[in-house]
Amino acid sequence: MNPMPLVSVVIPAYNSAWCIRRAVDSVLAQDFRDFELIVVDDGSLDDTAAILAGYGDAIQVISKPNGGLSSARNAGISSAQGAFVAFLDADDWWISAKLTRQVALMAARPELLFCSTASAVQTPAGERLADWRCGVGIASTLESIFSANAYVAGSGSAVLAKREAFSLAGGFDESLRSLEDIDMWMRLAALGGFACIDEVLVCIEKSAASMSGNLTVMRSAAIQVMRKNRSLLPSNLRGGFWRKAYASMLTDYAKWAYRKGQTSQALTDLLHALSLAPMQHGRLIISLLVAVITKQKL
Repeated sequence: MNPMPLVSVVIPAYNSAWCIRRAVDSVLAQDFRDFELIVVDDGSLDDTAAILAGYGDAIQVISKPNGGLSSARNAGISSAQGAFVAFLDADDWWISAKLTRQVALMAARPELLFCSTASAVQTPAGERLADWRCGVGIASTLESIFSANAYVAGSGSAVLAKREAFSLAGGFDESLRSLEDIDMWMRLAALGGFACIDEVLVCIEKSAASMSGNLTVMRSAAIQVMRKNRSLLPSNLRGGFWRKAYASMLTDYAKWAYRKGQTSQALTDLLHALSLAPMQHGRLIISLLVAVITKQKL
């Protein structure tokens, strides 16, 4: 490995024996070669450590007590030597041209602080669910993320950022149990430019056991992220714009809650959303309220 690589790749791993080889191998198979690969074993209790040991000097392994995804990413960033840091979740993997495309983009556009790529989403059985394409933005990246939390395509497995950005923005928030990536992208977007390569260069695996399947945890984190980062917005957007974005977030979680049979939570969130943005979202929210009360399919 190059002692001073251009890119540091960070893979957080917890009980990832079932998938870690796929993730590591996809990094080692990259066309772009000027990188170091740091795998953070976040207190795994399975065979993760033994599998990683088999790679020898091809990777750097950091072993630490379990502290969660943000803690593991922060440990990787602290050890990173590259000018750029790229993240990959242990259950996802990359297409071979991924780093080549992103490094070229960042070199061509020095104003960018971070970038991502379109991603394919599939089930553990290999069924392709959808492509997570680059978002259609509004006035700024920060506003776009507030308006649609999933704006940064591929999120934690697709982003490459300047390492210096984390000195400016701070590390991943270790108090968050979900959406820690959205929180970070908001903070980076407040500091510099973002771009997305609309080419599928990342594969994301979604299962019922994944964090995104835990609606209660995600809803709580989304509320925390939207509130804590309100001050990042320009002062003229901290009122009506923020309330509209917050109401939109609540509306989304209300629909998901209703589909999971959590009718009371859905009604609570819809009424709260209506109080925040009656003019912007009123017609939509009222139609959803009627659908929930009359038990229509959403």
